[in-house]
Amino acid sequence: MNKITKLGLLTFLISGALLAGCSSESDQSTGTEKNVEEETQTTDVKSDTSEAMEESIKFYFTANEGGSISKIDASSNEVVESIEVDGAVHNVQVSPDGKMLGATLVPAMNHGGEDTHGEDSHGGSMEMKGQALFYDIETNKLQKTIEVGNHPAHIVFTEDGKYALVTNNEDNNVSIIDMATLTVIETVNTGKGPHGFRISSDSQKAYIANMAENTVSVLNLDSMKEEKRITVGSAPVTTGITSDGKVLVATLNSENMLAIVDLSTDEVEKVEVGVGPAQVYIDENNQFAYVANQGTESNPSNTVSVIDLESKKVTATIETGKGAHGVVSDGDRLYVTNMFENTVTVIDTKQNEVIDTFEVGEVPNGISITE
Repeated sequence: MNKITKLGLLTFLISGALLAGCSSESDQSTGTEKNVEEETQTTDVKSDTSEAMEESIKFYFTANEGGSISKIDASSNEVVESIEVDGAVHNVQVSPDGKMLGATLVPAMNHGGEDTHGEDSHGGSMEMKGQALFYDIETNKLQKTIEVGNHPAHIVFTEDGKYALVTNNEDNNVSIIDMATLTVIETVNTGKGPHGFRISSDSQKAYIANMAENTVSVLNLDSMKEEKRITVGSAPVTTGITSDGKVLVATLNSENMLAIVDLSTDEVEKVEVGVGPAQVYIDENNQFAYVANQGTESNPSNTVSVIDLESKKVTATIETGKGAHGVVSDGDRLYVTNMFENTVTVIDTKQNEVIDTFEVGEVPNGISITE
């Protein structure tokens, strides 16, 4: 078990005169009344300052298949909370309003092996349904547990906050959860082995990588139906979509490639990346795609490939820990989970250099950050 570092509370010392330009009415107050007023105003300033500082703190979270979720302070890269669960947490995502964390859970009796994308990733008997978990980000308390399908993989919120979608890898479908009622309102069929996915910025379409075939399912979230499938290549693990909705990317685990799809024509171009690519993240400017190259447990990879989406070329290869899997960015920093070292690597995206690596929970998989 990893040693968890607890974040101490910040104490602000506010000194000096807080009252200025006192009126003649204030001057006529007794000394006791003045002290009470000064103390009240000082407390208010402290409270306002603390609240402002709390709002400015950014956290990111790792889904640990060893049975926990790590909550990390992005300013210090310290694990401030380890949320224990009974089973394997495969993926996490922060809601658009930053108030809730969604996670997918394969319950303990349900989990037949660690998901290593290439080594019996989804084996084992499934005696009970998987779950979607929802936590309050401020308190870390579990708010709701929702039954979904067998071996839930990824969870993603629509940008409008209306829905959360969960891919059920062994059922070949997606559970659509209404966030207003926190209930499953639709189950939509996909291709075989639906896994990682992203949703368009207009909250209209979900692009789901079907690991057990060579396609990406396009789900229409108005009609709640699969609209079409795009052939991209062998064993797509997850997808990314530019904010303008024009370009789709998908990691091709069996080909060591990133598929780049022009959505106006569905034409595919491929760029060679590292061994066993897993997750991909497109930066906020739609300029770069960051691909985490995992490999397998017996033959791990340990790099992130940086692809220029305009030139369709790898512009940098950055060394991480073994089994690079999940990847997310806040613009200035890139955060990568290393499954086979139980660590996260932090990368400066301006210099494409590693600035920190630290331990989290066991077998970190998905990763998400507050905005």
